[in-house]
Amino acid sequence: MKSARFKSGLLCIVLLMPLQFGLAVAAEPVNESARPNILLIVADDLGYADLGVHGSAIRTPNIDSLARGGLRFSQFHTAPLCSPTRAMLMSGNNNHVAGVARQHPLPPLEGNQPGYEGHLSDRVALLPALLRDAGYHTYMAGKWHLGTAAEHSPRNAGFERSFGVVEGAASHFDGRGFENAPSIYREDGELVEWPEGAYSTELYTNRLIAYIDARRADGRPFFAYAAYTSPHWPLQVPVEERDRYAGQYDHGYDVQRERNFAALQTAGMVAAEVELRPRNPEVRPWTELDAESRRREARKMELYAAMVENLDFHVGRLLDYLRESGLFDNTLVVFMGDNGADGIDFYNRGPYVDYVRQHYANHFEDWGGPDSFVAYDIPWAEASSAPFRLYKSYTSEGGIVAPLVVAGPVVAAADPINRSYLTVMDLAPTFLELAGARYPDDGSVRPMLGESLLPLLTGQAEQAHGDDYVTVLEHRNQALVRQGRWKLTSVDSPFQESGFALYDIEADPGETQDLSKQFPDKRAELLETWRQQRLELGIVLPQDL
Repeated sequence: MKSARFKSGLLCIVLLMPLQFGLAVAAEPVNESARPNILLIVADDLGYADLGVHGSAIRTPNIDSLARGGLRFSQFHTAPLCSPTRAMLMSGNNNHVAGVARQHPLPPLEGNQPGYEGHLSDRVALLPALLRDAGYHTYMAGKWHLGTAAEHSPRNAGFERSFGVVEGAASHFDGRGFENAPSIYREDGELVEWPEGAYSTELYTNRLIAYIDARRADGRPFFAYAAYTSPHWPLQVPVEERDRYAGQYDHGYDVQRERNFAALQTAGMVAAEVELRPRNPEVRPWTELDAESRRREARKMELYAAMVENLDFHVGRLLDYLRESGLFDNTLVVFMGDNGADGIDFYNRGPYVDYVRQHYANHFEDWGGPDSFVAYDIPWAEASSAPFRLYKSYTSEGGIVAPLVVAGPVVAAADPINRSYLTVMDLAPTFLELAGARYPDDGSVRPMLGESLLPLLTGQAEQAHGDDYVTVLEHRNQALVRQGRWKLTSVDSPFQESGFALYDIEADPGETQDLSKQFPDKRAELLETWRQQRLELGIVLPQDL
């Protein structure tokens, strides 16, 4: 499907652009050849249990190899949804401060409420622009999801070259999308059409390799952002790969959940003393499904697994390019998921059912192809989030704990699995310190809330933050306060303070026991932190309107 809004063929290289969000300078003169490249790879909606190195039966040899040569994190925390995570990633700050309190396509609040702009705000300085002004080439391919207008595009955020979808999801084979119009794609800020015959993960990899290669000879370091849309729904994969996992999930999601939990413990990602939390009673037991329902459910997971393996293949292509070009040994590679496993199914629920059903036939025999729109839904999301409670969109651990692997020249930690708490906000300050760049400190923007992970990566520290470090997060009435081992969280809507529960997240990562009555002073302390921080961050609740 074509759209009159698209323009085709225009390629624009932007090498020097005015910085909109503050002034960044190198902290001190640096040797270009000594500064490492940075490759940031984001998998979209990848489940915590779904990497081979985490014990999964899904084949991910390239990511596994990267992990075994670097450092894995078992307690990496994101936002509960894609867009706020990306805002935190690009700013090192809270999603409200960064302007993405509500994920697109929800409209901004009336009255231009700060924090609810729906795009990156001028209260933060943006990572790609800071790196660009410190002498780095900056490239991006994939999903943006931080504003649809040209003035909010990756180009204006500081990326020299960029190509991808500006919205939260799209078909992996064409531009028909899932909302009320075809998906929007931009290259270097200009509207473009989806190339006929392309598949998303392959295309984004090709673009990123081409961008890096075109400027490789000048010797300047690069920051490359591979923002893949895989394995986000719709579950689509090239035809020759669709049956790679045929029959391998006929045992069902309940058994798979138990297998994932055991595998994560064997892999060291979940402590041996942790018990599997009770299954979600709202999920219909596999044994109660009829034969046809089981066949369809198993097919969802087969397609998802095939997409994850396909993603790993293209991650391998990126890494192979770096090796063959002599760039790999001087490149910090970060691989991460953007939130917990996804339980959304817009073909059957939600505001886009009419559009999706009008544009995708979704016949079972065609599942996985361009004309299908399949999600693996809540039961398989629960299985992929096995140690944790719930899944994407919730501030429970199942919605905000994601895979993270870091490998490269500065990674010297002795333990291959780090179990300390860290957040997506910590990546921007890490990259800036690594690059010899400085975040503005002249009062023009809010200071970052994340902290550099370099001491942890180099083995000079055992944990990312001190026990007094506090994280406050809210999105769509889902809220949390985290300090050390303690977590205060509410997953009910509409939000009420009385709904906050207190957990010792280190002893109880499945959030099974509310300790509010046993530790009323700790609950009161964290509740007061919430009240103070929500005002400072600009969090607006229903009772405020």
